Amino acid sequence: MAKEQKQVRELQEGSYVMMDDAACKINAYSTAKPGKHGSAKARVEGRGVFDGKKRSLSQPVDAKVWVPIIDRKQGQVVSVTGDDAQVMDLETYETFTMRMPDGVNLSPEDEIEYLEYEGQRKIV
Repeated sequence: MAKEQKQVRELQEGSYVMMDDAACKINAYSTAKPGKHGSAKARVEGRGVFDGKKRSLSQPVDAKVWVPIIDRKQGQVVSVTGDDAQVMDLETYETFTMRMPDGVNLSPEDEIEYLEYEGQRKIV
């Protein structure tokens, strides 16, 4: 498994957390003061790294959550067909097809950075 456990208080904006079994990047993090009967609560808002969906989480700051370990890798574009790019990983020389993000034009021989987590990949 490419994930680890952390306490909610250790999370910060820009890092990753698992919400609804999806790897999410944290957009906003805020805490509420401890109430009369309990610990401080944290509200975490994020967006799915691979699906783009907004999600939120509200937990006590000492609760444990899963944090995905997302690999940042280097690749080279081999060919482009429509919205798909054929990419070769520069470490393993494995080739695979990835959807190009909107507004990004790639051409063969461009070097790119991509994220990989449990078989899901996304061009950064």
